[in-house]
Amino acid sequence: MTADQIFLFSLLVVVFALLIWGRVRYDVVALGALIVAYVGGVIPKERVFAGFGHPATVIIALVLIVSHGLYRSGAIEVLARHLVDGSRGLGRHIAGMSAVAAALSAPLSFASILGGMVTLIGTPPNVVIATFREEALGEPYEMFDFAPVGLVVAVVGVVYVATVGWRLIPVDRRAHDSARELRDALYVAEGGVEEGSKAVGTTLAQLQGLADQDDVNLLGLVRRGQRVPGSARNEPIRKGDVLVMEGGAQGIEAFLGSAGLVYAGADKHGGVASDTVDLVEVVVPQGARIEGRSALDVRLLYRHGVTLLGVSRQGQRFRERVRKLEIRAGDVLLLLGNAQRLPDVVEWLGCLPLAERGIGVIQRQKAWAAVLTFAAAILAASFGLLYLPVALAVVVVVYVLLRIVRLDRLYRSVEWPVIVLLGCLIPIGTALEASGGTALIAESIVGASRGLPAAAVLAILMIVTMTLSDVLNNVATALIAAPIGVDIAHHLAVAPDPFLMAVAVASSCAFLTPIGHKNNTIIMGPGGYRFGDYWRMGLPLEVLVVLVGLPMILIVWPL
Repeated sequence: MTADQIFLFSLLVVVFALLIWGRVRYDVVALGALIVAYVGGVIPKERVFAGFGHPATVIIALVLIVSHGLYRSGAIEVLARHLVDGSRGLGRHIAGMSAVAAALSAPLSFASILGGMVTLIGTPPNVVIATFREEALGEPYEMFDFAPVGLVVAVVGVVYVATVGWRLIPVDRRAHDSARELRDALYVAEGGVEEGSKAVGTTLAQLQGLADQDDVNLLGLVRRGQRVPGSARNEPIRKGDVLVMEGGAQGIEAFLGSAGLVYAGADKHGGVASDTVDLVEVVVPQGARIEGRSALDVRLLYRHGVTLLGVSRQGQRFRERVRKLEIRAGDVLLLLGNAQRLPDVVEWLGCLPLAERGIGVIQRQKAWAAVLTFAAAILAASFGLLYLPVALAVVVVVYVLLRIVRLDRLYRSVEWPVIVLLGCLIPIGTALEASGGTALIAESIVGASRGLPAAAVLAILMIVTMTLSDVLNNVATALIAAPIGVDIAHHLAVAPDPFLMAVAVASSCAFLTPIGHKNNTIIMGPGGYRFGDYWRMGLPLEVLVVLVGLPMILIVWPL
């Protein structure tokens, strides 16, 4: 081995050890490794930050913004609304959510990971593999080149998840009630009934079924400023009535959209459909200006244009109207107002903003515009009319012009640690390949499997890559494994595409641990899962992916 190879292999061993240890965040590890590689002389100064301009890095950043826009437009909510039906059993719900998550790559952990393999932009490893192929072979993979293999693997995987896999999770975790943990964050809020609302003509009892889908409880009815007596649950709802409800901030927002309601009083500043309004959660400390007073007392709406939408007081319910409720220290308030003025009003009230939890106003009237813009860009990229990063950039510009994505939220929707990880590891991977390090690894694998057919070597690469992905970030795994796969193909004198596809599939399929893929990490808390729960459902799934994926790769991309 050369001095450069020894240096890079030692550096990667340290990087892998730190990533597995997990005490230092992966982007910091990658940045430190990049600096060490430059100081060590294995990366020239003109290539140190080349990874941040790499097409894979740009595509992933743009996809994150587009995904945020699709959510903010209500497109995802509309689909979920048709999917969730209280009359269906648990198995049917899991099957339905798995299929949709696989189609949209929304975070439903295993199903969404499987679905990400279908398209070029479905998961970061696919983007990495496609751009690496362009550098190594002169031509990238197209948008749906991953579909023949990815679709079959996704379908088989989703069937497993929906029929068998979920039953392997311990019963106490399946019965986990995440809503119970968040009970202190439930708000009492009010929704106004407008012309054309689904609520008109129904009763609270009838509407409760729709509210249950968002974990919202309907508490009462207000008509002409007066609370309707207890018999109101069977009273037909009229235009101009106000529904009193209890639920989480996101649940209330979703229910208002599905029932065609508006936040009571929101029309004073253009309504929730206004492009300039935002939602914010704040906590009331002792000594705050609003402590001991109501929103009406401080003239919150009429003086500052901010509406008090809901109050959370450790699950306590109230008889008073929200705007007349006397606020206490420790209450959590849900406020709606002009995005630029809200911080000043919060400070004036003496309240403290809570960390963001993704709560915001959904622009439901723009859902079709968001979907059609995205679809047009994907079609243009698929037919070669536009370079994919440019097509996605056009979508982002349109979303900003239509105010689907606000400028102040544009860069906050990008998962910057992933971008830093990519930008730092791409030059290291390039240096490893240029030094002959990947060829050396390939020679070792070929030598260890001497006498075996090429298909068996392909299976070994797939299993090794999948194992690495379970303990490392899948992007890092793809960056390291892709050049190794091509070098193995060259040593065996076979086509490199099967090996690149094997790396793409295997690096995406991290099902054994909560750290291999961010989707696994996301669902750990809400699901009440433990570290050891993942392999119970994930190990059979990984075996299934190899058994199904390997033959499909050999059929679609023959050696």
